[in-house]
Amino acid sequence: MRSLVFLSVVSASLALQLPFKVPFFQSTAPSEDDEPVRGTPRVAIIGAGAAGSSAAFWISKAQERFGVDVEVDVYEKTSHIGGRSLTVYPHDNDTFEPIELGASIFIKANKNLWRATQEFNLTLRDLSEEDNNLGIWDGEQLLLNLGNSWLGMLKVFWRYGILSPRLADMLKQYSTLYTTESPKWDNITDLAYSFGWMNLIESSGADFFTSNGVSKQYVFELIEGASRVNYGQNIDSIHALEAACSISANGASQVEGGNWQIFEQFLNHSGANIYMNTKVSRITQKQSKSRPWVVHSDKGSTGYKAAIIAAPFHQTDIELPSALGSQIPEQPYIHLHVTLLTTTSPNINREYLALSPNENVPRMVLTTYEGVRQGRKAPEFNSISYHGKISEDEWVVKIFSEAPVEDKWLQSVFNNQVGWVHRAEFDAYPKLPPTSSFPPVRLDHGLFYVNAFEPFISTMETETLASRNVVDLLLNEEFSSSICGRRISGSKEDISPTDNSFVFGWDC
Repeated sequence: MRSLVFLSVVSASLALQLPFKVPFFQSTAPSEDDEPVRGTPRVAIIGAGAAGSSAAFWISKAQERFGVDVEVDVYEKTSHIGGRSLTVYPHDNDTFEPIELGASIFIKANKNLWRATQEFNLTLRDLSEEDNNLGIWDGEQLLLNLGNSWLGMLKVFWRYGILSPRLADMLKQYSTLYTTESPKWDNITDLAYSFGWMNLIESSGADFFTSNGVSKQYVFELIEGASRVNYGQNIDSIHALEAACSISANGASQVEGGNWQIFEQFLNHSGANIYMNTKVSRITQKQSKSRPWVVHSDKGSTGYKAAIIAAPFHQTDIELPSALGSQIPEQPYIHLHVTLLTTTSPNINREYLALSPNENVPRMVLTTYEGVRQGRKAPEFNSISYHGKISEDEWVVKIFSEAPVEDKWLQSVFNNQVGWVHRAEFDAYPKLPPTSSFPPVRLDHGLFYVNAFEPFISTMETETLASRNVVDLLLNEEFSSSICGRRISGSKEDISPTDNSFVFGWDC
């Protein structure tokens, strides 16, 4: 059941991080007029989130191993690194441990993030032993109330049966992305086909799982609870591949102080030039073998041999030549409301959950839309979860919802014992309906789009995989090299070690 409890974030993270500075940050971008035409080739990366920071890091691996001669400039329009991976302090007091404002975890199977914490000496907080007290709420009643006991596990088997989604084959195929046999792709539909995942992306989670023998209750309660907390989407509207990702979070951890530190360290170790608070407005082309791409920002214009767009394109407001921009369809996002609060109430008001005095009160409540389908009241939130104590008698709670929650409602749910409240809202995740069509990874010679991968799978980890793929394509195209040398794909002689320590890109 831990894979159903720590559902919050095999997906891309969120939140508000305090601005910071590191020594190599640049205040001004290089001017196109100031650069000699013949010099070190330059690559631009737009965005310093999971995708952009890891792209810079992967390029540095080719520089370190094979002396690839390239200089990298990273443009970030905000004052923080990490994109949607952000933290806030309870009571706005930095003597408390910061809290991830949005999705907050990753797992050992997320090998790039896990390896990064080891390489960068970041301290992990193990969440797998935390209070696994789960409930499923339909807006009027708890359909499942699972305490920390064998009796609770028996309740699951009794209600849903022992049949659960079989993800082993999917995970085995996914794991090849960390080996020297990892495919390289510029077309995501082709990647899905090669993995045998077309049925997963062309079917809704509801259709796929029920047609494969999974009980309707399991699908519309447990898996839907997972898809609503992870992606804000119901099981009959999200494609089955992403729904499967929602229930794959087993053995969860997070970085003490905030997961954004992983992405800061990617950049620290990349040697790239970082231009913070620098918005890119346009990318244009010119007739030049050495610098065909010109990045126009509020610091000026600079020519590049290649450019990587490493942020959701339509959220960047970057203007591309029409023939290129038209290749990227507009991607709708789920607008999520996040409420953090502190409370001295050790649990949710049992009367709100319609529980008797002797019944267990769950400390993580996920929701299903099944009541609405049957004509009943909609849940007022996607999830409520207790996130540990900050003092002897005060807990931090996180709420995800489709609309703002009012103070009066908060007081009623937490027994009139609410203290500090922090609200935020953002476009948290892409809408992920069944599809077989994705944006191109390679928009033109020397111009790449990492976030083409996000409608396929949207997580922090897969952004680092997508960026590694883009960097390999770029290095092969422009420098006849790759992260692990001149060959662009693994040969039969390049066999990864059989132990789990090998991670392609980090190792070769």
